[in-house]
Amino acid sequence: MNPQILEEICIQKMPFGKYKDVVIADIPVHYLEWMHRQGMPKGKLGMQLSTIYEIKVNGLMDLLIPIRGKVNYGTSKNKVYKF
Repeated sequence: MNPQILEEICIQKMPFGKYKDVVIADIPVHYLEWMHRQGMPKGKLGMQLSTIYEIKVNGLMDLLIPIRGKVNYGTSKNKVYKF
């Protein structure tokens, strides 16, 4: 598998649908299961969605930890919660 695909999954956002503008790696598995049943889109997006679907269904999200650690999301990772 090409590691660049995993990096793209952690950066690119869903371009349409219920989870538009959500990072592909953060799309809930129930939505990916629905898309899998309906038929994944063609092209690169379909390949990315199929890849994250397989990762989530097989419990392999730990594969993305090193990649997500180096991706800058533009927000602080140290959140302060005030109660």
